[in-house]
Amino acid sequence: MRILLVYPEMPDTFYALKHFIKIAGKKAAFPPLGLLTVASLLPKHWEKKVVDLNTKPLLDNDIRWADYVFLSAMNVQEESVREVLAQCKKVGTKVVAGGPLFTHEYERFDLVDHFVLNEAEITLPPFIADIESNAPKRIYQSTEFADVTSSPIPMFELINMDDYLYDIIQYSRGCPYLCDFCDVTALFGRKPRTKTPQQIIDELEAIQQCGTTQLVLFADDNLIGNKRLLKSELLPAIIEWRKKTNPSFFFATQLTVNLVDDEELMQLLADAGFRHVFIGIETPDEISLKHAHKNQNLKRNILDTIHLIHQKGFIISGGFIVGFDTDTEKSFEIQRQFIQETGIPLPIVNILKAPPGTELYERMKREKRLIKDFAFEEGDTNINPVMGEEKLLNGFLNVIEGIYPPEHAYQRLQQFFKHHRFTSSTIKIKPKLKASDLLLILRVVYLLGIKDKHRKYFWKLILWTYKFNPKFADKAFFYGMMMYQMNQTYLHIRSQVEQNLVRLKSA
Repeated sequence: MRILLVYPEMPDTFYALKHFIKIAGKKAAFPPLGLLTVASLLPKHWEKKVVDLNTKPLLDNDIRWADYVFLSAMNVQEESVREVLAQCKKVGTKVVAGGPLFTHEYERFDLVDHFVLNEAEITLPPFIADIESNAPKRIYQSTEFADVTSSPIPMFELINMDDYLYDIIQYSRGCPYLCDFCDVTALFGRKPRTKTPQQIIDELEAIQQCGTTQLVLFADDNLIGNKRLLKSELLPAIIEWRKKTNPSFFFATQLTVNLVDDEELMQLLADAGFRHVFIGIETPDEISLKHAHKNQNLKRNILDTIHLIHQKGFIISGGFIVGFDTDTEKSFEIQRQFIQETGIPLPIVNILKAPPGTELYERMKREKRLIKDFAFEEGDTNINPVMGEEKLLNGFLNVIEGIYPPEHAYQRLQQFFKHHRFTSSTIKIKPKLKASDLLLILRVVYLLGIKDKHRKYFWKLILWTYKFNPKFADKAFFYGMMMYQMNQTYLHIRSQVEQNLVRLKSA
């Protein structure tokens, strides 16, 4: 049996790192972890190939080679998915589909021959058995959650790791919280299920064998969802492994703002090598947080909390949302000012959307406020907002105009460097420098320090940081690159929002 595993293309706006990736000379941010795990779950004697459309095109000959095309995707990849389905239909190869895009709305995809839904550790084995007996069904699904201790090491050898900016693994699935706009609990449950420390060490060693990287993402819904196991098992194991092997990469992950409530946990994360954390902050407005059931963000000074996390040596990327039912026209300026005061280097602002499977989606459905199919597009929503769509789009545009352009990013990064400190960890991580790193520096200096029309902010940030604290000069260089990325993101989103505003006025 020959299996072609295809990962669809990410849209421009979703890849907050797209231009950064290009400057760095890479093709994509992270390898397709889900597909590589699925590849490991397939019989060893089956032939497997991976085509990641973010790194190379899908050719008809690739499709003809395969007995089946396996397609996994998130909601944001739907446009690319439909192009792949049409191409497979034209060539005549059957498609097997799974992943979050299909789990709740598989009925919308007529060109898919077989759906293997929910978690592959559960639904893939019966499909394989039926394939080998030549009697596959169309739909395989389950209400159970997988035992992730049975999940194998992803087949990293099927891809060229040099195509990717960073590497990726996963420790847990699920999140204990019930934010009404998030589909994680619908997909993976409220009880975080974790791999064993040895599984994670084995995956990290597999990554080391595939090449060098400066950062590995723990792609967890909420890494600190099970603090007890994290503190007693995983983090001590990683710390011990670091002492023995001295790896040159840092870790990034996603977690919740209540990290700050546990001093011991913060120290263990720092000792294990975690530096970059994504936190869903959403809004400083407690009424909106309460309505969205974002309870972990309540009863705390969010601004002070963010500054404290930066002072502990972590670097926050923050998720923000506008368009809650409780938002008013004043909310946009409050949001913009708040983001600037946080000093968060990479704020990601979205308009509220209702993904299928969420409590918010069901409420919008009951209230007859769903206006289109869900699509994860910046500058758009599938909800009829309380304040009206035109006011929401204009307000959203005002927020991103006040945070993404270089002059505003520069001011916010000054705030970041005023609060950020090095971790108190005694474990030092020294990235291995290669000849290609020197070429990257030269490329960045030319593209951003000479060619770019906003180059003055690139140099202002580097010079100000060098004067303020020379030890942060490398981070200033990195965030000089991110300023360029944020401005490109802003220009793209602004164009999309303006098109939507024209559509509304002509309707």
